[in-house]
Amino acid sequence: MRWAVLAALAIGLLLLALYPLVATGYGIRFMLQLFMWVALAQSWNLISGLTGYVSFGHVAFFGTGAYAGAILVTTHGWHWGPASLAGGVAAVILALIIGYPCLRLKGPYFAIAMLGLNEVMRVLVSYFEGLTGGGSGLSLPTLHASGQIYYAMGAAALAVTGAAHLLITSRVGLRFMTIREDEIAAEAMGINTERYKLYAFLLSAFVPGVVGGFFARDQGYIEPISVFPLLTTITMIVMVLFGGKGTIWGPVLGAVTLFVFQELVWARFLYLHQIFFGAIIVFVVLLMPRGILGVLQERYRLPRTI
Repeated sequence: MRWAVLAALAIGLLLLALYPLVATGYGIRFMLQLFMWVALAQSWNLISGLTGYVSFGHVAFFGTGAYAGAILVTTHGWHWGPASLAGGVAAVILALIIGYPCLRLKGPYFAIAMLGLNEVMRVLVSYFEGLTGGGSGLSLPTLHASGQIYYAMGAAALAVTGAAHLLITSRVGLRFMTIREDEIAAEAMGINTERYKLYAFLLSAFVPGVVGGFFARDQGYIEPISVFPLLTTITMIVMVLFGGKGTIWGPVLGAVTLFVFQELVWARFLYLHQIFFGAIIVFVVLLMPRGILGVLQERYRLPRTI
């Protein structure tokens, strides 16, 4: 069974690698955005799904990476690849600065603090007009590289999913999940909860920073409203909850299902797609609090770490 799964994954990856050779421009951009949502959902899962610290401002790292990468490209002439990695480093530095005070908060207080972080970053980007372009935004040189960014975004989604697998099946991941279940008990067992929470927070911040850099290069133009929207964080949360938080494949399943559904509904019901998306949120919260994989795990006794 294990070899069959590995063979199926290898075939799937090969098909995705060959897809740009036969796909239309729309098809490439569709898959590129799908990879982006998989990476963002997995990054949110690393902190909120594994440690239980729900972040309502995770898009702050996405926007920070987007602006850091865009500034390096436009001002210093960097290639978009290293610039995007530097965007991930910038997001990690931001997470390190605010991680120590914010991770001392618990429950809704941490969520509200992260929501405030997102608003602070949006205002700061708007204020420093000489560096970021302010409310007018920042334009990047024209680049026809959707195929390259497709592979880069796919690699990011694959890397963060692989990281989730390594974490969830390791002792470090077990410590994360122990903190999620009962932080006081985890401390009594000798787990340095502050250190491990910070580890999860930094790792979950790096991925959105890198993806934000890819996004900025792909779009060619960014502004505060486009890279710091609260809706992006909400979408991450819903995707993880729909698929199953604290699992390896739950965020992937949730991102694929909801993104495809949203795209189909948006194309056919232009003014109603947000209503349908809101209805899904209510449905998941009321009827499937553990997500699709949670339901399957209970019914078919699947491993908790799948």
